[in-house]
Amino acid sequence: MRCPFCRHPDSRVIDSREVEDGQAIRRRRACPECSRRFTTVEEAVLAVVKRSGVTEPFSRAKVVVGVRRACQGRPVDEDALALLAQQVEETIRATGAAEVPSQEVGLAILGPLMQLDEVAYLRFASVYRSFESAADFAAEIDRLRSEREAKPSPGRAGTSPPDKVAVSTG
Repeated sequence: MRCPFCRHPDSRVIDSREVEDGQAIRRRRACPECSRRFTTVEEAVLAVVKRSGVTEPFSRAKVVVGVRRACQGRPVDEDALALLAQQVEETIRATGAAEVPSQEVGLAILGPLMQLDEVAYLRFASVYRSFESAADFAAEIDRLRSEREAKPSPGRAGTSPPDKVAVSTG
């Protein structure tokens, strides 16, 4: 790493720490030439390839803007949107790819968005799954209903209602 003060082409790492939930590394460095210290931040760049072929860095803010549009008029707060964007970034980074198509980012949003708000999910899915008719919406709604019915209700998993209920009168 080149020293920003004297432009010496080398430096020595004194300390390294993870920052931003492990997404970056902060390094404290010392220049062997001028003995001054400086800090660098290293992060793996995650690039998104748009349909036009243009590549740009992944942005949680763009995820939030897109999901906020789908959530317009819905009872979803900013903290939930920020958490969703973090989950999407973690999912995409877990693939290990340095570049991902924008379509994959949109599809990675669908799972967490379905858990957050089903109406917003349908709005978003209509764009990213290219719904072409009301039948596409109806089919997706039917799929959501069948998934919801297949899941056990909270607090009732593995229990069955009692056959008889004993009532004490005295």
